[in-house]
Amino acid sequence: QVQLVESGGGLVQAGGSLRLSCTVSGTIFSRNDMGWYRQAPGKLRRELVARVASGGSTYYADSAKGRFTISRDDAKNTVYLQMNSLKPEDTAVYYCNVIVAAVPVYSWGQGTQVTVSA
Repeated sequence: QVQLVESGGGLVQAGGSLRLSCTVSGTIFSRNDMGWYRQAPGKLRRELVARVASGGSTYYADSAKGRFTISRDDAKNTVYLQMNSLKPEDTAVYYCNVIVAAVPVYSWGQGTQVTVSA
């Protein structure tokens, strides 16, 4: 059974930084593409924020470019999201997941809340 455990969220002022972590168990982490998603308040859909392939290539949503950095540590089965220059519109619950063919594969974890105050 695959488990996704996110951490690192919190309350931060606009312009601040946070580093999110997601530890994955139950799958061969190094073979998987990984993504960070977020679900903003009042929104039903989770949006992809960033993705890192098993080979290390990355993708960022336009909203994240230049501010967020996704990385992975295969030895620790962990994917990270460094978020800088945070804005109030980044407020959301952030989730990670394994991505196959552009689709998140597993049941979502509990997520980690990020709140950015103006």
